[in-house]
Amino acid sequence: MGVPGNCSSRVEDHVRAPGKLLTPGEVAEIFRVDPKTVTRWASSGRLPSLLTPGGHRRFWESDVLRLLKGMAPKGNPASVQNLP
Repeated sequence: MGVPGNCSSRVEDHVRAPGKLLTPGEVAEIFRVDPKTVTRWASSGRLPSLLTPGGHRRFWESDVLRLLKGMAPKGNPASVQNLP
């Protein structure tokens, strides 16, 4: 169940979901942004997140890769690695 007013859901609700969970720091490294930026993306709904029992955000790797792919400049997939 998600936190009221937040699009996040609890990890327990997705135990059977395949894939790897990433921390905000790991996501920030992928996009080369500050972890607080990743948290803002989650709060705005741009990047779905889960909350651990301790209240920490986690992100499905597949959601992160989907966002990364959506940010890639058209016609040049190699430039995805150079996103800020």
